[in-house]
Amino acid sequence: MTESRPHALFSFGTLRDERVQISLFGRSVPSSPASLVGYATRPLKITDPDVIAASGLDVHLTLECRLGSSVEGAVLRLTDAELAAADAYEVDDYVRRRVPLSSGESAWAYLDADPLRSAARIVIVGDSIAYGRCDPRGGWAARLAARHIAANEVDHRVFNLAVPGSTLAAVAEQTPALLAARRPDTLLVAAGINDSALPAAAPEADGADPAGAAHLADSLASLAATAREHRARLVVLGPVWLDESRTADYEGLRFTESRALALRETLRAWCAEHHVDHIDPWSPLHNRPDLLTDGIHPTPEGHEALYRHLAP
Repeated sequence: MTESRPHALFSFGTLRDERVQISLFGRSVPSSPASLVGYATRPLKITDPDVIAASGLDVHLTLECRLGSSVEGAVLRLTDAELAAADAYEVDDYVRRRVPLSSGESAWAYLDADPLRSAARIVIVGDSIAYGRCDPRGGWAARLAARHIAANEVDHRVFNLAVPGSTLAAVAEQTPALLAARRPDTLLVAAGINDSALPAAAPEADGADPAGAAHLADSLASLAATAREHRARLVVLGPVWLDESRTADYEGLRFTESRALALRETLRAWCAEHHVDHIDPWSPLHNRPDLLTDGIHPTPEGHEALYRHLAP
C-alpha cells in the first residue's frame, strides 16, 4: 500500500513544541520556517484539561485578520493519522482551514472557529436578503457592519455588494472583479433562495435537483478559488427559512420549503467536504411567518433576528 502524501500544517503555537509533538504523534515531526500574511495573533484562554496537560499552558494563541501583519511559524509535515490527532488536540474554538502562506504554498492552519469574530475587512455578496430589501436600516448586513466597524474604526471595514435577484452563479461570475480594491480578508457569500427557485409552471419538480446541486458546487468552487486568490477566508451563509404558503407563485417563480431545505443541505455538505465555513441562518426565522413581509424577505424585525444570530 502506498503512503499518502504528507499534509502541510502551518503552526504558530504549541504544535511546534517538541514535547507536544511527542505526546500527540509519538515523534518529533519534520518542519520548516514559514509565515502567514494578513494575520496577527491574540491570546485564547484554554479550559480543556487534556490540552493544558499536553502543552503545559492554559493560554494558547489564535489568529485574527490584520492587514499588513504577518505571523511567523513553521510548516509541519503530518501523516493522515497525525493530522487527525492534531484535530483532536485543538479545542472547539479552532477549526482547520486552508490558508496561503507567504511562500505561495497552501497549508492547513487552525483558525478562530467564528470566522466573523476574527475578520477585519469583510466583503458581502448575495441577493436581496443580504442587500437588505424591506428594511430601511439596510438589513442584517448593515447591522453587522455598524457593530463591526464600531469595534475598530481604524482597521475594520464591511463592503456590502449584494445585488437583488442574484444567484450563486451570477455572484461567482461578478465577484472576482470587485475584490482587489477592497482587499478583503473575509468573503461572506449569502446564498439566497433564488438558487432553489423553479418556474411557477413546473409544480411537479420538487425536492433535490442533482443537476442544480452540481451547478451550485461549480459556483462554490469558483468562489473558493476567488477567495484564495485574494487571501480571503470564504464563509457561506444561507439559506433562510421561507413561508411556502405565501410564495406559491412569486413573480413567476415557485419557492418551496423542501427545495430550500435541499439547498441548505447541499451548502452544508459542500462546505463540510471542502473545510469551508458555513453559517446556517435557518433557525431565527423558522416557523415565524410574522418575520417575513412576503413569505421570503425578512421584515426589519426579521433582519434584526438574523443579525443577532450572526453577530460574533
